[in-house]
Amino acid sequence: MDLESVRDSLIRQEDTIVFSLIERAKFPINSWAYSPPQNGVDAFSASSFLHSFVRESEALHAKAGRYENPEENPFFPDDLPPSMVPTHDYKQVLHPAGSSINVNKTIWDIYLNKLLPLFAAEGDDGNYGLTAACDLACLQAISRRIHYGKFVAEVKFKEAPEEYGPAIRDQDREGLMKMLTFEAVEEMVKKRVEKKAVVFGQEVSLSDDSKGKETYKVDPSVVSRLYEEWVMPLTKQVQVEYLLRRLD
Repeated sequence: MDLESVRDSLIRQEDTIVFSLIERAKFPINSWAYSPPQNGVDAFSASSFLHSFVRESEALHAKAGRYENPEENPFFPDDLPPSMVPTHDYKQVLHPAGSSINVNKTIWDIYLNKLLPLFAAEGDDGNYGLTAACDLACLQAISRRIHYGKFVAEVKFKEAPEEYGPAIRDQDREGLMKMLTFEAVEEMVKKRVEKKAVVFGQEVSLSDDSKGKETYKVDPSVVSRLYEEWVMPLTKQVQVEYLLRRLD
């Protein structure tokens, strides 16, 4: 694993995220799937249809060996059943002290309370099962992308341990965050995912009347905002937390 392979994976994951948002946008909010919680109750710990759907789905995925893969991070890791499939010898890439970092509670809150209202239309069509399945696909894709920051951090550390070592030993979060921030790269990523949303999500018409009246299944600016406000900052947060433990 090197920086080039890591970048390739991150770019491919952009496709998955955009397509998952497009699929979820086929359905309205369908707020019953998320009730409760309400009135400030913690959306992550309170019982709801989505909560139960994700928990039960992850239990099934665990039996299929999904979470044996270090790239996968469950939203409800407690009491997952053991895998029923033959054990695969995944290469040990991550440092053990940082491999368990999990920010899925934050991702859950952002997705339900901030992102979903930006692209799902108001209304209720009763398709709660399909809605929850699409929500799960979105949550898993976003989670995988953000937690891939652990692999990014590991590769960066191995390529330049002398650069990161002093800040790690000083537990300098601010210093590490500055070292991991490249504004030009982040701007490029925002433009790329916005363009993907345009290409993947445009409504195709054979009518000449549609020229100049392009519509999109998901507003491309929402995808750009997702990366700018949540995906990239949380990825860097994961990288910082990982590096702080890298010399443990």
